[in-house]
Amino acid sequence: MELVIQPDADSAARLVALLIAKALREKPHLVLGLATGRTMERVYAHLVRMHKEQGLDFSLCRTFNLDEYIGIPASHPGSYRFYMNRHLFSQINIDPRNTFLPDGMACDTQSACRHYEELIAEFGGIDLQLLGIGADGHIGFNESLSALRSRTREKALAPSTIAVNRTLFDNPAEMPSRAITMGVGTILDASNIILLVTGSTKAEIIAKAVEGPITSMVSATALQLHPRCRVVVDEHAATRLQAQEYYRWIFATEPEWAEYR
Repeated sequence: MELVIQPDADSAARLVALLIAKALREKPHLVLGLATGRTMERVYAHLVRMHKEQGLDFSLCRTFNLDEYIGIPASHPGSYRFYMNRHLFSQINIDPRNTFLPDGMACDTQSACRHYEELIAEFGGIDLQLLGIGADGHIGFNESLSALRSRTREKALAPSTIAVNRTLFDNPAEMPSRAITMGVGTILDASNIILLVTGSTKAEIIAKAVEGPITSMVSATALQLHPRCRVVVDEHAATRLQAQEYYRWIFATEPEWAEYR
């Protein structure tokens, strides 16, 4: 695991976008795992800008989202399909047929989950998975006590997750209490992972996630097991990290980060 500290939230998002763009240029058929939420909006805005100004090409890219709510259609403004279309897909040259999300309206959820895993495998696995982190340390909707080898499945959302996410709904009462999510094991199967965390409210949990013991109570701690996981935080999120001096030293001196300094 590598951790990089950036001056502010926009700088952190820009760095993540540059890492994604580099991966896409090196492999046009990139299989990209995507996340949603306010933190990701800056990343997608930078990617859209690079597409429009620099010709960043998404035409051969395939995408798989981490999760989707159960019981609301893709046309619902609260759905993650709607979010992705709004913030990214409609503004770049990606083929909509190559953008995949779990089917939250499936009659047979278990079959839909198995099919999602099969689709990921069919495309050769996820090359680069983008992640955010919940206030309790969940990645995707892998709430506390999620098995660290779990696969795509239906999950009941924690009350704290519902309380945070319902503010994104025009009518908070429409916020679902269940979702389909990639499992922790599914996420760890990705060849590369980037975790983006910004803001002082995430300072304590990101410190636990990257410097604390591995535990199913904080599913993000499983990322410590991944050989190619990069964590990008802003100064506000970095305040509780014990090894800040070392993280800053690595970014300032290691050759792989030279083009981003």
